[in-house]
Amino acid sequence: MLTYFSLEILLTGIAVFLARIVDVSLGTFRTISIVKGRMWTAFWIGIIEISIWLVVMSTVILRIKEVPVLGIFFVFGFAFGNVVGIMIEKRLLIGDIVLRVISREQPLLMTEALRQAGYRVTTFQGEGRSGPVVELYMICRRRERKVIIDLVHKFEPDAFYISSQAGHASKPYDPTVRSTMLSFGGWRNILKKK
Repeated sequence: MLTYFSLEILLTGIAVFLARIVDVSLGTFRTISIVKGRMWTAFWIGIIEISIWLVVMSTVILRIKEVPVLGIFFVFGFAFGNVVGIMIEKRLLIGDIVLRVISREQPLLMTEALRQAGYRVTTFQGEGRSGPVVELYMICRRRERKVIIDLVHKFEPDAFYISSQAGHASKPYDPTVRSTMLSFGGWRNILKKK
C-alpha cells in the first residue's frame, strides 16, 4: 500500500489539481461562448474540457480507495479552477458592453469627441436630482471602456457612468469604424477647439 507522502502520490495529486484548474477554467470560457451564441467555439472548448475531466475523473475514481487524498486535490482543483477562470476572463476583456454616461457639464463636447473617436453615441435628455442631464449611450468593446472613460473624464471628471454586458444587437459594433476615425486625428482635435 502506498503512503500519503510518496513522490508518486504527490505528483499524481498535483497533476489532478492542475488538470482540474484547466478544465474548470475552460468551462468558464465555454459558458461565456454559449451565452454569446458562439456555437462552434463552445463545441471545441467542450470537447477539450470534457476530455481532460474524463482522464482526471477516471484517475481519481480508480485510486480513491487506495489514496483518498486525491479527492482533496480534485476538490481544490475545482475550486481554484473557478477562481482562475474568472480572473482570466476579467483580464481578457472579451465581448461588448453597453456604456451609459450621465453628463451635466459638457455633454455636447463630450458626445462630439466620442463620435470623432469613432464611437456611435446616442444621447437622451433627462432630469437628474440636481437638474437637467444628458445620457450618452453607446456599445463598445469591454477592453475600450477605460479609454472611453478617460476621455469622458477629460470633459467631466466626476461624470457618472455604468456599464453592462451587451446582448445581441441588430447591428453589431464595428471597431473598424473607430480605427479609421482615429487615423484622422480623432478626439484630440476636439480638445484643441476647447
